[in-house]
Amino acid sequence: MPIWAVAPSSTNMNNQQQLASLGLFDAKVPRYTSYPTAPHFSNDVDSGKFGRWITAIPQGSEISLYLHVPFCSRLCWFCACRTQGTTSIEPVQAYLETLKQELRILKKSLPADVSLSRLHWGGGTPTLMSAEMMTDLASAVFEVAPLSETAEFSVEIDPNEIDDARLDALAAAGMNRASIGIQDFNEEIQKTIGRLQSYEVTKNAIEKIRDRGINSLNADILYGLPNQSNERITESVQKLLSLSPDRVALYGYAHVPWMARRQSMIPSDQLPTPQERLELFETARKLFAWDGYAEIGIDHFALKGDGLESAQEAGKLRRNFQGYTDDQANVLIGVGASSISRFPQGYAQNDASTSKHTSAVRKGQFSTARGHSFSEDDLLRGRIIEALMCDFKVSTAEITRDFDISTAKLRACFDAVNNAFNGLLIASDEMLFIPEAVRPLTRIIARHFDAYDMSAAQHSSAI
Repeated sequence: MPIWAVAPSSTNMNNQQQLASLGLFDAKVPRYTSYPTAPHFSNDVDSGKFGRWITAIPQGSEISLYLHVPFCSRLCWFCACRTQGTTSIEPVQAYLETLKQELRILKKSLPADVSLSRLHWGGGTPTLMSAEMMTDLASAVFEVAPLSETAEFSVEIDPNEIDDARLDALAAAGMNRASIGIQDFNEEIQKTIGRLQSYEVTKNAIEKIRDRGINSLNADILYGLPNQSNERITESVQKLLSLSPDRVALYGYAHVPWMARRQSMIPSDQLPTPQERLELFETARKLFAWDGYAEIGIDHFALKGDGLESAQEAGKLRRNFQGYTDDQANVLIGVGASSISRFPQGYAQNDASTSKHTSAVRKGQFSTARGHSFSEDDLLRGRIIEALMCDFKVSTAEITRDFDISTAKLRACFDAVNNAFNGLLIASDEMLFIPEAVRPLTRIIARHFDAYDMSAAQHSSAI
């Protein structure tokens, strides 16, 4: 019997009722890829402070570098990223010159002997660039800092926007991990979300990537899309599994048309209910688990031996703006319009306007427009939230070792949160732990450690 035809057990139904009573189907909460979350950034952080944080990086450090390319030849309606459409290569070429100048400014501030533990090109569609532009950009990056011996260089690849010449350029530059967005393979759903990308086109792109010795592959797939059913998501997941990605991110589609106006093209009356979203997630989750993928955090999956799986086993899994990561660098520098950097001292975000970002860079300045300087309380709460999101567990020994808080005070916090969830968590002097049956509530549980007002920030569904 196919998975979508299996009747829900009474145990599952009781668990759904329990999750519903605790707000799973009603709550709007952050994804907690940062703490505090981006809506709470302010103009407290400017280009001067950003520059001082860069110069404070210790010599010989390994850092991460993210490059944002905000252009797409077509704007997918489901996407809420900072992107803009273009029908010609000229704006992309002009933006490339801005990126190169920004990298030169960065080089002047970076201490000596810094290397890159992670390099990621995102967007938008980085593969909109020509092969020559990719080679040019890679050269500019490596003039700032080389890749470390164990570095990962990943690029978001649109199978509709890639060819042999561009793949050759990326491979020659050192790309060793590719990231491909799938979303859903069903053609009706693809038309509804404005993203046509066939299985055959995707398979061909992946084969070309692997032909060049790039064996590490990430894939994104969405649940909660319009007209999605358990049968359809089963078919899409099975097609994805046939491509054997090393990592999969199973993201819930966030319908936020007040933030991303293009999402108004998506008919809201065709979106699944929160209860149906949970069923879609569980259907996909079981398929990945049955195929041997380890569950990573709340929404990622990885094959045995992949860096994410190894990091989770070692208790070193981390969370940042790209989701879950095994990168242990303390510094992530974002280059390009709207990019966000993270330092031990806080967050800094470049101006989201491409024109304003370009104007600042042409004046020889960083375009830092906002950010947040960490308080001790931010760091404490942020680590607790990250531990819950990564490990479903907060260790009292770790927190009291690294922060100025007593075991008694931490235990009181654990007990208060556990009480808010009807005692379904495990709270003790040693830890706060989220049992498997309660893990769909993880983001809601994390919210209880969030000290910031959420009334002004509009977040996505908790499921």
